[in-house]
Amino acid sequence: MNNSFLWGGAIAANQAEGAYLEGGKGLTLTDILPNANHGRWGALKDIKKAVNTHYEYCPAHQAIDFYHRYKEDIALFAEMGFKTFRTSINWARIFPNGDDLEPNEEGLAFYDDLFSECLKYGIEPLVTLNHFDTPLALYEKYGGWKNRKLVNFYENYCNVVFRRYKNKVKYWLTFNEINMIIHLPIVGGLIDFKEDDNIEQVKYQAAHHQLVASAIATKMAHEINPEFKIGCMLGAGKTYPYTCSPNDVWKAYKADREGYFFIDVQARGYYPSYSNKFFKDNNIVLDVKDGDLDILRENTVDFISFSYYSSRLISADPKMKDQTDGNIVPSLKNPYLETSEWGWQIDPLALRITLNELYDRYQKPLFIVENGLGAKDIPDENGYVEDDYRITYLREHIKALKAAIEDGVDLWGYTTWGCIDIVSASNGEMSKRYGFIYVDLDDDGNGSLRRTKKKSFNWYKNVIASNGEIL
Repeated sequence: MNNSFLWGGAIAANQAEGAYLEGGKGLTLTDILPNANHGRWGALKDIKKAVNTHYEYCPAHQAIDFYHRYKEDIALFAEMGFKTFRTSINWARIFPNGDDLEPNEEGLAFYDDLFSECLKYGIEPLVTLNHFDTPLALYEKYGGWKNRKLVNFYENYCNVVFRRYKNKVKYWLTFNEINMIIHLPIVGGLIDFKEDDNIEQVKYQAAHHQLVASAIATKMAHEINPEFKIGCMLGAGKTYPYTCSPNDVWKAYKADREGYFFIDVQARGYYPSYSNKFFKDNNIVLDVKDGDLDILRENTVDFISFSYYSSRLISADPKMKDQTDGNIVPSLKNPYLETSEWGWQIDPLALRITLNELYDRYQKPLFIVENGLGAKDIPDENGYVEDDYRITYLREHIKALKAAIEDGVDLWGYTTWGCIDIVSASNGEMSKRYGFIYVDLDDDGNGSLRRTKKKSFNWYKNVIASNGEIL
């Protein structure tokens, strides 16, 4: 392993900070969502319902109170030896309504302090600009990312934070899991649909707006500070064919390419040739403004980051129904793999495959910015968790990334998700835990919020100290 390899952990502002109305912050979609027991899935499929329903408990209101406790938490990350910490800026802390003429100074000052705290310990911030937290007012006023005006609002937001933190943050990601706008358009783009909409047209037009916005941000970032490294991010997961039937192989190939589509544009600078047929088959005619294609071509990303949790299995046979869960995208059950408590299939080799495929395809540096095991941790009376299952999961995935590096992949770093227990993005619950640090909080918001180290805490500390040699 290269001595400059960036070991660390990752969280998202909307799943950790809480303080949802403090410091002049505006609302985002996450702020109005309940947890799974109170209708979260219905809200995620119907944004009008979410906006117009008062839910009894919204976990993002408090989350784990990282907003007030970040110094305590970063000290723990430093104790583990983190080289980098991935977090996000909540756009609505900087521009509460998204289209405000002036930024919110309290929000800017918070992230100033947060990044300074990281740097105090020699921890490099890795910052996502939009992690599923587009200001809710931009949906209510403009209809979300299907409206071209959001490109300008995002550009203004990026301009402010790039200039403010140009001496504190080097690594940036433009959009979290940008391909999720296709799978969960409400979360990825604050998009709802009218009855007569061509849904694919609306989704891909919104995606075009985000791709253009990402390229504009990349151009601006390099002008403000040429040392900036700007990355894109894919919600990844290798798709296997269920059988060696050519129909299954072709379906699996197309499923992977659906995600690569976004990275093809961001890393290569143009819409891939296969998109022409897809657009034609789905009656998609993108509204491409003058200069858009130039912006995309001239401002490709410096590196490619991705989340990886599990592989997927797919069949061309419509009778195949035996499904299990995954990171938003469901999968057929793979008889060769074990699953987590949430049905996510555990497949370290697919991480090595994914790394090799991405590097073969793009020949750009890669960064694993999410990988981890969600589990129901049971603490003892002192808050200590014997999470050997998490250690096993992470150990095998680190072995896989080391093998990929030996294969010739240029990998910059690895941040586990989430390094401290946070609210789950999918179900809004605390019981689906990923962290090295246990947070005393239950699914209904009860608990002391006390932080305690799990067994995996010292294990990961030794992994980092040995640069991946001691697993």
